[in-house]
Amino acid sequence: MASSTQTPSQSDATDEVFQLIEAHQKKATRLPPIEEVRTILHHSIRGILLTFDQNYEGHPSGSTVDFACDTNGSPILALSNLASHTKALLANPKCSLRVSKDPEDITDLIIHLHGVAVSVPETEKESIRTSYFAKHQDAFLVDFVDFQFFRFEPNSVTFVSGTATPLLRSGEFTSKDFKEAKVDQIYQFSKPITSHMNKDHSNDTKLIVQHSTSIPVDYANMVDVDSLGFNVKAGYKNSNFKLRIPFPRRAEERKDVKTLIIEMLQAAKSRVN
Repeated sequence: MASSTQTPSQSDATDEVFQLIEAHQKKATRLPPIEEVRTILHHSIRGILLTFDQNYEGHPSGSTVDFACDTNGSPILALSNLASHTKALLANPKCSLRVSKDPEDITDLIIHLHGVAVSVPETEKESIRTSYFAKHQDAFLVDFVDFQFFRFEPNSVTFVSGTATPLLRSGEFTSKDFKEAKVDQIYQFSKPITSHMNKDHSNDTKLIVQHSTSIPVDYANMVDVDSLGFNVKAGYKNSNFKLRIPFPRRAEERKDVKTLIIEMLQAAKSRVN
């Protein structure tokens, strides 16, 4: 949105940039929605659990909970029997779980799971505990006697992204489709790749973004990476936004990401020269 202090020519230039953003992002290659949702959920650790709480006359009540997904993508919750949401689940297992890819950005991907949360059988407790601790290494409280594990079994999964923007996306999946969806294998390397790029090659990222989008961004920091491209948080004048930058081809292994980024950088530099 143009600043009120801009001249007409400046305002026109800003509008042109955001038209470029919209046009580029609509065509930018992404993971299939169900694969993106399954991947983000697999790597998330926290969400908002909504239960029917009798303390509030059965109205939905939300609370922040940690979780770790099992091999089927079902979130595993470690809950205290003393908590109101645990009592609510024992009385009525129907619930929803809201997971935000970026809690500070409502335009980013938001996932809702709708289903039931059931207590994990004693025979599965040890394997579930191992999976949970892989994501929450300091969660020593789960071994206290008042804690138990619940498996969230979704009946349906919905998502929305780009809220209040021209790039709005949304959809719904069945439990079967969700369980059969793949977790992108490159996304797990996002943290080391983005940390390295943002620390040592931030200007290179900016050049790649400018070349890929034709948008004269002032900066661009990598947010995450998957097999088909990467996402950046970028800025132009006084506006900040996120952009999807597709790879020229799919990355099959981690080393492919480096190869593709170098290739994209060379293309960007050759254009500048």
